Amino acid sequence: MFRTALSAIFRALPAEAAQAHCDGPCGVYDLASARVAAEAVLSMTKKLKAIEAPAAGDAAALATYNNTFSRYVAIKEEEATKAKKELMILWTDYFKPDHLATFPDLHDTFWKAAKLCSACKVNIDQGKAEELMAAVEKIHGMFWKSKGRNDAWVTAS
Repeated sequence: MFRTALSAIFRALPAEAAQAHCDGPCGVYDLASARVAAEAVLSMTKKLKAIEAPAAGDAAALATYNNTFSRYVAIKEEEATKAKKELMILWTDYFKPDHLATFPDLHDTFWKAAKLCSACKVNIDQGKAEELMAAVEKIHGMFWKSKGRNDAWVTAS
C-alpha cells in the first residue's frame, strides 16, 4: 500500500531532468585527473618501449611477455580514454565563450589534446605521449589563469 501511494505521488509530481558532468551541478573542476591519466599514458608508453621480447622457443617467457605487454597496452589505452574524458568535461562544461577573449587558442588547444589522447591509444609513440603531457600542461596554465590563480605544474613522476 505504501509503495502504491508513493508511486501515485511520483506520477503526480514528476521531477525535472537535470544535466551535468556528474549527477549534480557541483561546479567542481580540476585538471588533476587528466594530468594523472596523461602521466600514466607516458609511463606505460615508456614501459612498452623498454620491454624486450623473449628468445624464441621459451614458451613460459613468451606467455609472461605477452601478459605484461597486454596489461601495459590495456592500461595505456584506459588512461588515454580517461584523459580525453576529463579534458572534454573541462572544455565543454567549464570553459565558457568569454574565456575565448583571454585564450583565443582554447578550442584548438583542447581539440589537439583530445586528438593526442586518441593517437596515444592507437600507437606506442613516446613523442605523442610527451606532446600530450605538454598539451595538458598548457591547459593547466589556462585553467588556473581563468580562476585567477597561478598553481604550479607538478607531476607525480
